Amino acid sequence: MTIFDTDLSGRTALVTGSTRGIGYASAAGLASMGARVLVNGRTADTVDHAINQLRVRVPDGEFAAAPGDLGTAAGCDAVIAAAPEVDVLVNNTGIYEPKPFAETPDEDWQKMFDVNVMSGVRLSRHYLPKMLERDWGRVVFVSSESAIFIPAEMVHYGFSKAAQLAIARGCAELTKGSRVTVNSVLPGPTWVEAQVERVAARAETMGISVEEFKRRTFTERRPSSLLQRYAEPEEVASLICYVCSPAASATNGTALRCDGGIVKTPY
Repeated sequence: MTIFDTDLSGRTALVTGSTRGIGYASAAGLASMGARVLVNGRTADTVDHAINQLRVRVPDGEFAAAPGDLGTAAGCDAVIAAAPEVDVLVNNTGIYEPKPFAETPDEDWQKMFDVNVMSGVRLSRHYLPKMLERDWGRVVFVSSESAIFIPAEMVHYGFSKAAQLAIARGCAELTKGSRVTVNSVLPGPTWVEAQVERVAARAETMGISVEEFKRRTFTERRPSSLLQRYAEPEEVASLICYVCSPAASATNGTALRCDGGIVKTPY
């Protein structure tokens, strides 16, 4: 056995929500490891744009489009139709929205559940049995430190991320004795493209600069962070890609944190 085998040549990987952020970085990483990567986003145009960028970033990479709004059953069906079988599934797509608990209506809870939870349920329900039939596969749920450290400012988001951990562990129980693994990765605050606009808007509302808002993220909202800064998408993607590799064959049914040390437990 190769000591550190990260070769995914001949494998096909679907990374949901991969037109930007952690998903985009993961798509680039998996392609550099030899996988054929299916890029997903809500529209064909955004997917095509991301693929063009990825081909510049990974010139030898192989990419294909799998557009679809995964917050709906129809969108999941469209992605499955475009890619009936995959060897690696990264359930990355997700949304978040800071909102006071008492002001979060049913429809916001439902939307958070549909996008963050049911997308992974529907896709895993289709792909996991096929992986078990072939006796090789990787499923990764991209959760969050908010699954453990539930944020008071968005309880519905923390709930959805905690639900992912339960689903991932339950699915891992189905893989006993196989060469299929199901794991979760828990990023902490990560500086993705969407953060730029969101942070600018929130900083303006608070009457402070963006840099001051970023500083307060770790002095007020997440003071337990050991990293004391936002992670880069590639720093999170490196762990996701490792878990997808043959080298991670003995890593199964676990939640792997790359939260910068926010959660104060050693396990």
